Amino acid sequence: MDGDADHAEWAPFEKPLFHDPKARALARVGVVDIGSNSVRLVVFDGAARSPAYFYNEKIMCGLGSGMSETGRLDPEGRRRALSALKRFALLAKGMGIAPLTAVATAAVRDAEDGPEFRAEVLREAGLQIHVIDGEEEARLSAQGVLLGWPGSYGLVCDIGGSSMELAAISRGEVGRRVSSPLGPLKLRDMESKKAREKHIKDVVEGLAEKLGTQRDRLFLVGGSWRAIARIDMERQNYPLHVLHEYRMDADAVMETAKFIEEADLEALRKQCSLSSSRMALVPYAVEVLKRLVQQFKPADIAISSYGIREGLLYEQMPQDLRDRDPLIESCRFAEAKDARLPGFGKRLFKFVRPLFPEAGPARMRLVKAACLLHDVSWRAHPDYRAETCFDNATRANLGGLKHAERIFLGLALLHRYRNKREGSRFENLHALIGPEETREAEILGKAMRFGAMLWMSEHSQAGASLDWDPLEKTLRLDLTSDAEALFGEVAEARFNSLASSLDARSEVRRI
Repeated sequence: MDGDADHAEWAPFEKPLFHDPKARALARVGVVDIGSNSVRLVVFDGAARSPAYFYNEKIMCGLGSGMSETGRLDPEGRRRALSALKRFALLAKGMGIAPLTAVATAAVRDAEDGPEFRAEVLREAGLQIHVIDGEEEARLSAQGVLLGWPGSYGLVCDIGGSSMELAAISRGEVGRRVSSPLGPLKLRDMESKKAREKHIKDVVEGLAEKLGTQRDRLFLVGGSWRAIARIDMERQNYPLHVLHEYRMDADAVMETAKFIEEADLEALRKQCSLSSSRMALVPYAVEVLKRLVQQFKPADIAISSYGIREGLLYEQMPQDLRDRDPLIESCRFAEAKDARLPGFGKRLFKFVRPLFPEAGPARMRLVKAACLLHDVSWRAHPDYRAETCFDNATRANLGGLKHAERIFLGLALLHRYRNKREGSRFENLHALIGPEETREAEILGKAMRFGAMLWMSEHSQAGASLDWDPLEKTLRLDLTSDAEALFGEVAEARFNSLASSLDARSEVRRI
């Protein structure tokens, strides 16, 4: 097949990445992130452009605790970190992914005994630790954001225990980068709140002078930011507890800061399922966030679960992999791995496409994703398959997907398996999208439910096609003689249900 024909075959989306040996070479990558507060091992697995978390383990070691006074790593934190790293090295050997890529940030970078600790880890665990400076840390965190939001723009802010980094991103490229000492472990060591607030104000103003005006999106990376977002969800009784792509605005930040200040922190910690060590840093981190919002006045604020570890994976990708849509690649990988007939999602997409003549690229992207995922939960019990689909779509690790888009995708897949959405345990989430989006999701789901009846032959879709006339409110099914037998009683009932959701008259034409 020549290049033009090959492109047309997969239009409007590129050929799946996992067909490419370059992508398969990145199928499993192990990364260790040694921060000032935590030490974490992540093993990425799956489609290289949108990896799954094959293994993820974090130890809250507090390496940077007390460094402001001693200049050295916390002794107990150092002992715990070494123990964790020895464990991680053995796990990597067992998984067949050694050697691991290990990076250390502010605590090991700044501590006078940092070189001694690195030598000890190399000797005891066999891990070579790469210490990165603040600007490199900012660059890698920004690349992690780009893994989930290709082509995005704004300001990436990564807060660790002992430092905070900022990086500007525009059109998928990382621009100016700066590092600061505004980590909550260091701020906690300042006795006076007034002095701390002045220090934060002065540092943030200095950062703004280096970065210039930033009025776009503020991407927040780091455990302390995620903890604040979780508290904001609790304050607003927000029903979808998925932190990635959770949005806040300046008013929400200020209200949540006040909420934290007035709360019983231990009770709030338990309500939000936060660790004691994480909760202890939240009051200091929220002071920094308030000042950032006041200084940069971002258009909106997005939580990113992707950061330095994902940035290290992104670093290994060739540009043609980076340019891909992480959502579509992840859905394609899921179809190839779990669907009964991999490849049918592409044919189903072509079948339902006429129902969305005015839809833009953002909506058609979700239609494509739904078609790819329509059959990946077939092993679930039939009584729970619809809810399983909804749960997977709304809570799965999918990049480049807003919360409202998660609900749209989940509702479409729910309707793939049942006509009615009422009575499910997810009804409280339906309010996150509007009535028109809800109706479109129902139409898409019922179209997939009907289209799945015509899948038994690889070529059956050539004999059946939909034609939708929104002005005449007519939904027509064209059937060739070789496909006519597929249009049985159940298929006819599902076709009529789809027409009902469109408020349309149904027609069947034999051609």
